[in-house]
Amino acid sequence: MDKSIQYRILGKTQFPVSEIGLGTWQLGGTWGQKFDDALADRILDEAVELGITFIDTADVYSDGQSETAIGRALKRHPGRFRVATKCGRQISPHVSSGYTPAVLRGYVEDSLRRLGAETLDLIQLHCPPTEVFYRPEIFELFDRLKGEGKILNLGVSVEKVEEGLKAIEYPSVATIQIIFNLFRLRPSEHLFAQAARKKVGLIVRVPLASGMLTGKFRADTAFGPQDHRAFNREGASFDKGETFSGVDYAIGLKAVEELKAVFPGGQPLSAWALRWILMFDEVSTVIPGASRPEQIKANAAASALPPLSQAQMEAARSVYDRLIRKPVHDLW
Repeated sequence: MDKSIQYRILGKTQFPVSEIGLGTWQLGGTWGQKFDDALADRILDEAVELGITFIDTADVYSDGQSETAIGRALKRHPGRFRVATKCGRQISPHVSSGYTPAVLRGYVEDSLRRLGAETLDLIQLHCPPTEVFYRPEIFELFDRLKGEGKILNLGVSVEKVEEGLKAIEYPSVATIQIIFNLFRLRPSEHLFAQAARKKVGLIVRVPLASGMLTGKFRADTAFGPQDHRAFNREGASFDKGETFSGVDYAIGLKAVEELKAVFPGGQPLSAWALRWILMFDEVSTVIPGASRPEQIKANAAASALPPLSQAQMEAARSVYDRLIRKPVHDLW
């Protein structure tokens, strides 16, 4: 186990979790490719051996195959990590009226089966329509499921800061999952402080802006036809903020080049982008994805990097203010 990985408390859950976790949207292969069970097993084994103790998934990731692979890992590594899954995105059309206690209960039961678990550590509503946040009966369902021993904690994955602020009004909400990265600063302006005040854990997703913040993309980089980075730049299939954090591709490339000058050599931009997020004490864990085991090791290494200087933090904000803020800041 890599002793360099640091741990934080995940809000009301009181789980100690690795500050670098693992997101599994692309577990078992890159977006759009056929799921590879053996590859998924290797990725998960590498994560556990490195000391990663928080793995995030969802029932819709690879049509449940992500959960099933994590279920196998739970058997191989009992007690070594916590699992957060999500439900709700199977609802089609994805509208508030589709969210009913009966439907959501069924999803929880399905996740328990695929994970081979008696109880879910953390179940999250998966970016529900804004109207759902104003329906107490939905949140009351999860109180009942907790009483039945089927879940330990409830969280909500959100698209917008306003949705996160509404969600934490419910005392049962233990965590908020939100996009936060060098291209998405708004959550730190108000939501972080309110979440900390209510002891709500913050799970950061899309920390590398769909790979843009790895610094490896070019103007001519091509993505496969089933890769959301090819078809969802304008939100054709889901919120466009999930793809490159909603930043125009060309603008993103320009910002990346400026950010490379902010951080010292020897480590890839991706590592510094993760370390930048960890500079915010309110963050409980960051969940970069991985499509191969080597990426796990590179991501985990960010936990051991030295803190950023005040000058670096200010320089990174300057890049955001000049290039990113105007087109995207108020959208999410």
